[in-house]
Amino acid sequence: MPSQIVTQRDVIRYTAGRVAAAAGITAIATIIFLISDLGTDWHATVEVGAVVKASLVVALSVSTTLSGAMAYRSARLMRQLTSTRAELMRMSRTDPLTGLLNRRGFDEAAATQLAQANFAGQPVVAMMCDLDRFKAINDHYGHNIGDRVLAEIGDILRDFAAPRGMLIARHGGEEFAGLMVGVSDEQANDYALELCRLCATAVACDGRLVAVTMSFGLAAYRGGELSALMRRADLALYRAKDLGRNCVVQLDDGDALPMAPAEPSGGVRETEIAGDHRLVAGDL
Repeated sequence: MPSQIVTQRDVIRYTAGRVAAAAGITAIATIIFLISDLGTDWHATVEVGAVVKASLVVALSVSTTLSGAMAYRSARLMRQLTSTRAELMRMSRTDPLTGLLNRRGFDEAAATQLAQANFAGQPVVAMMCDLDRFKAINDHYGHNIGDRVLAEIGDILRDFAAPRGMLIARHGGEEFAGLMVGVSDEQANDYALELCRLCATAVACDGRLVAVTMSFGLAAYRGGELSALMRRADLALYRAKDLGRNCVVQLDDGDALPMAPAEPSGGVRETEIAGDHRLVAGDL
């Protein structure tokens, strides 16, 4: 019998083996029961009722035993298959480096949450954030250190997001995405500012401290598809880069961002940019 069922030939061999085993067990059980019940004298005269009774008992006993055994084995195989499928699904939606959702997992979960929030009339704010000058970190310290930085930032984002019900994911490269449901624009901005402070840290890697910062872009949901919402958050992120990085920009409407960059300043501040109230955290 093959250890793995791969080809049609394996299927036939496996089935034939199980049929042969069932037939053998049935024959052995029948012989044992008849000998114990009717004796070993093949020429003895017995009542028809006794033979019928013996046949029924054997048939019921063997069929019940085999059916129960096969059902138990099938149930265990189905449980294993379900567990394997769930694990494969989890792996296909999880970033192996940070343990966060990957882009596929985020898009699926975010689309579901957005639809539910839209139906319930709850506010939604999308977040895009990006490690500042990450290429320089990779070039100067090496990709292994870069991976350590990504994993550390992933832990910070996860620990912050979990108790607040935020959906967080590694969107690709050094970019992360988030979705906040049921929070106001002001509260979402406060969350992003706090994350900006937490991510302005030094990551210990092989005896060295690597200074890192993050830039954040926020966009409130005003209708439409998830992709459009995330594009607006991405535009806000680019604006945060223009403002000097290590800051938060929040879009209050769907207007396009101005092309001329503004001069960044230190400290936490609130400013108006092209008529929009965009809360910006400067160098922290």
